[in-house]
Amino acid sequence: MTLNRFCYLLLILAASGSMFTSHPFVMWCLLANVLTLVIYGADKMAARRAWRRVPESTLLVFGVVGGWPGAIVGQQLFHHKTQKQPFKTYFIISILLSVSMMAAVYWLFPLSFS
Repeated sequence: MTLNRFCYLLLILAASGSMFTSHPFVMWCLLANVLTLVIYGADKMAARRAWRRVPESTLLVFGVVGGWPGAIVGQQLFHHKTQKQPFKTYFIISILLSVSMMAAVYWLFPLSFS
């Protein structure tokens, strides 16, 4: 199994597992961010050792599905993907897309606190 497929398997397991908790959205956000942070670290290690890398598209997908805060922490912590200009532009777009999707979901399906 390649590293890329393993990343997506972890993402599917996190999504499935978070549905069975009392606060699935909170658990999803936590798991997505932790996984994204770990994947940035794994990709940095793979880059240093000349191993097979995680594709940039996978890193961006993890950001779009809610892991962008973990991606920002991973970029700063591991000094990874901070200078590559096309990636930085796509990353900012992915953050805007993620926040827009969360706002749309909240607007369409507001939570009832009563």
